Amino acid sequence: MALYHRLLGRAARLVWRVTRPRTIGVRAVLLDAGERLALVRHTYTDGWYLPGGGVKKGEAITHALHRELAEEVAIEGATVERVLGVYHSRREGKDDHVIVYVVRAGADTLHRGDALEVAEAGWFDPDALPAGTTPATLRRIAEWREGVTGEGRW
Repeated sequence: MALYHRLLGRAARLVWRVTRPRTIGVRAVLLDAGERLALVRHTYTDGWYLPGGGVKKGEAITHALHRELAEEVAIEGATVERVLGVYHSRREGKDDHVIVYVVRAGADTLHRGDALEVAEAGWFDPDALPAGTTPATLRRIAEWREGVTGEGRW
């Protein structure tokens, strides 16, 4: 199934290079009571990421955030503390805007949500992130740790 998702991802990136869509995404610096961070590894791409995803047409951005947390890491009832930043990405041929929130989980239990989309999910100490954590994820975590509001390049 992972191969199927990887092929779909490659096809989508090809379409995006041609159509150059404007998209909106959400990600969460999701924290438990012990200040551990939730990260996910998807089936369709390499690396560890902050949980999140795309905002659907007609969907409120915060609704998309909560939907993605439920889908990817089975967390419901999380509390949004603040917006970490708003970022722009031209990767994959898209004109993508990503809003990152700092969010507190209501529970310390983290489960991999959609098994077709998420290969692994876990809590990680900010000083012991897994190998393969993506550069953009590392930048967002650094901004959170510094207490700054991020902006600009994803």
